[in-house]
Amino acid sequence: MNAGRTARERVRAELTREITDIARRQLATDGAAGLSLRAVAREMGMVSSAIYRYFPSRDDLLTALIIDGYNALGEAVENADAARPREDHTGRWMAVCHAVRDWALAHPHEYALLYGSPVPGYKAPMDTVQAAVRDTAVYGRILSDAHRAGALRPPGGFPPVPGPFAGDAARVREVMPGVPDDVVARALAAWTGLFGWVSFELFGQFNSVVLDPGTAFDHAMRCHAALLGLPVADSSPVHGK
Repeated sequence: MNAGRTARERVRAELTREITDIARRQLATDGAAGLSLRAVAREMGMVSSAIYRYFPSRDDLLTALIIDGYNALGEAVENADAARPREDHTGRWMAVCHAVRDWALAHPHEYALLYGSPVPGYKAPMDTVQAAVRDTAVYGRILSDAHRAGALRPPGGFPPVPGPFAGDAARVREVMPGVPDDVVARALAAWTGLFGWVSFELFGQFNSVVLDPGTAFDHAMRCHAALLGLPVADSSPVHGK
């Protein structure tokens, strides 16, 4: 009985992987809005009713793809951070930034599913949150480590953080404990700057404008490191594509 259940579990896992692999190919040709369980079933040679045993609806399949995408990106970011010395806060930041860009360039349609236009009629469930914050948690650890080490030297000349931001900062501080509000504010600017750059590059806004995007990206992320108060002059170079 146990062996039989294990065999069924293996078959189910394999079919689930095949379904999601085909669905990812559909993303490349039809986009998330065009994702169709019936089309996936046809490609697999299954009757459409059979695929509903694995994914009861299109939204369930979308959710699985989103979770897979966030986990893949999160793993790439975690590995990039782990490869740098813990005390090299700037090197960790740069490695994480390049990991995000490299993953996006290698998986453009999955990146678009995560950070592109919302899919009409789809609302991501709470199931996606844990995977979605994996990369953010790494970013928060870098800043928390740098703050505890006294390594942050934020530049002057910025306006004071507005009072109403205190509640937002408290929520963000769940992933970067101990970091003061002004650094949290700059952290949000830097993090959104990272994804803004990647989105501009991936979706073609830099075409015929930025001719060496890897070098320009590296410089932009060093500028964000300076905004955060991380030292940039002594940081090891991190080369992107």
